[in-house]
Amino acid sequence: MKVMAQVGMVMNLDKCIGCHTCSVTCKQAWTNRAGTEYVWFNNVETRPGQGYPRRYEDQERWRGGWELNRRGRLKLKAGGRVKKLLGIFASPVQPELNDYYEPWTYDYETLTEAPLGDDFPVARPKSLITGEDTKIEWSANWDDNLGGTSQLGHLDPIVEKIRKESEDKIKFEFEQTFMFYLPRICEHCLNPSCMASCPSGAIYKREEDGIVLVDQDRCRGWRQCVTGCPYKKMYFNHKTGKAEKCTFCYPRIEVGIPTVCSETCVGRLRYLGIFLYDADKVTEAASVPDEKDLYQAQLDLMLDPNDPEVIAAARAEGIPEDWLDAARRSPVYHLAKVYKVALPLHPEYRTMPMVWYVPPLSPVVDLLSDQGHDAEDADNLFGAIEALRVPVEYLAELFTAGDMEIVTGVLRKLAAMRAYMRGISLGNDPAESIPVSVGMNGERMYEMYRLMAIAKYNERYVIPKAHVEQAHNLEEMGCSLDFEDGPGMYASDAFGEASGRPTPVAVENFYALKQRQTTGGHFEPGELRGRVNLLNWDGRGVPRGMFPEQDNPQMSPDSPAHEGGAAGPGPDAGGPSDQAGPSGNPLESRP
Repeated sequence: MKVMAQVGMVMNLDKCIGCHTCSVTCKQAWTNRAGTEYVWFNNVETRPGQGYPRRYEDQERWRGGWELNRRGRLKLKAGGRVKKLLGIFASPVQPELNDYYEPWTYDYETLTEAPLGDDFPVARPKSLITGEDTKIEWSANWDDNLGGTSQLGHLDPIVEKIRKESEDKIKFEFEQTFMFYLPRICEHCLNPSCMASCPSGAIYKREEDGIVLVDQDRCRGWRQCVTGCPYKKMYFNHKTGKAEKCTFCYPRIEVGIPTVCSETCVGRLRYLGIFLYDADKVTEAASVPDEKDLYQAQLDLMLDPNDPEVIAAARAEGIPEDWLDAARRSPVYHLAKVYKVALPLHPEYRTMPMVWYVPPLSPVVDLLSDQGHDAEDADNLFGAIEALRVPVEYLAELFTAGDMEIVTGVLRKLAAMRAYMRGISLGNDPAESIPVSVGMNGERMYEMYRLMAIAKYNERYVIPKAHVEQAHNLEEMGCSLDFEDGPGMYASDAFGEASGRPTPVAVENFYALKQRQTTGGHFEPGELRGRVNLLNWDGRGVPRGMFPEQDNPQMSPDSPAHEGGAAGPGPDAGGPSDQAGPSGNPLESRP
């Protein structure tokens, strides 16, 4: 048994409101630069819908993930070494720009500088790729809120598959339709097919936390990883000629801070934590013959962090004690393995994904409410789950390779939790028969409710920090975004794409953020003199560069106002006239 640690994520789809805050903040932090205009490390899809890129789940076309050969061994669906060698200079089995979308902006200059005339000026859409006028026909969020579902819903690969089995199973009539949101990032799989597809060996899985990254120095832009990833979360930067992907915000994870998408999530639907798993059994688990057994095989890989044998094996592999403690408190382990309400996305791809989902119960509750029933009553909920029009079949194709029994069991647990806690909130005695009916007891069900409904920040995010002795190994090796001719491309111009000077990742990790977490002041290494990075600023102190430096010795960087935060007007502070600059403007000399 080889025990390894894996950082994982669970998303509770019942809480997602489709606001796309996670997508926007991820975009601003990681892909707000030339070459990545179409790249969304995090995107939120409306289901049913075609997804992003268009119909990425159609593996008969895109050939992503793994399959079993005649001898029952894993092989890449896109072909082995010989086939890849023959097509290494041309990779036709991958999405084109039209399958993503041609990114655009608008000709705002026409609006602001057009001469006075009888016609109102129009800001035409301009392609960010060619600079020419373009027609907007598709985007990363085209299916939002059932937009166009009545015309395009049949193109959803899952809908297409279900319809083949029963032509009348899904009808996109207004009164019969359903909808939920599905946020997606890279799955950081235990058995990543993107890594196996890379001819250059540039994609690697970090031993210390399982995060899958791309070594930009080794990447040669063959794009075989784009084909190999069944989730299509590998992207090609057309400016640098390198592959890029979600980094799981590893600079933040290393210092115990959640990913940007998790930190900014409005619905607080994301959980971060540690899985312990047996690395020696990954291939065996991914090779089970029946696709419907893959979910259970993946669950069996997850080791109990309270088991003395597992603890001893983990210590033998050098896993620190604070990581073992984090594994015992991990919310993702409890939701996936203990309560068994979180499910992996498309386990049939055999990649062993490490981003799990709690399926939505909302379509059930909304149906009952619309029909005038008590949507919180246990009997009503359980009956509605069994008779629900489409979501059980649809969710099963998403999360359990079509096994509806598992999805129904999860929905029954969620319904039981809702009905059980509703009775307690109304002042009634706990109805122990409700948790018993789904194989739980009242205490376990309350624990699940607390984690899913009212968990505090440090309960939702249990992230052990990287150790200083690992600092050298964690330096700029992954998706490095800070060198000229790399994917960062920071030196374009003063105020355009990625303006300012780069900050080395390792320095940010092990010094700046460490100081910010442990002191009251603002820490900035002396050798870094760039524009202020407000995305990583924690609000403490006044970072250099936020305001122009003044000759006033009172406001020098060494003055008390710069120690531990901006100084407020104390008892000895002067009035506005005392703080005004040479021109009389009080803001001129303010730090």
